Amino acid sequence: MTFPSPKTEAPAQRFKEATDAARDALEGLVAAANEAGWATEEITAALLEAAQFLRDANKKDPDPADDPAISDTSARQEQIGHGELYD
Repeated sequence: MTFPSPKTEAPAQRFKEATDAARDALEGLVAAANEAGWATEEITAALLEAAQFLRDANKKDPDPADDPAISDTSARQEQIGHGELYD
């Protein structure tokens, strides 16, 4: 799936462009889900839930690419347990 680039820098117009592009993408996604056996109501509810999850995650960490890779953190430093060195 491709997503169009914004054509303007004006916030209101960018929002409209993003909304229109998202609607087009979602219509295709809902149609594909319907063909696979999902009801429109249940897939749109799932999409809303997934979108909220992504929005919340973005608020917590707007640029996850800046996070260290898992292998960059020592196991001792990230140890989750009850005193043992490794889980």
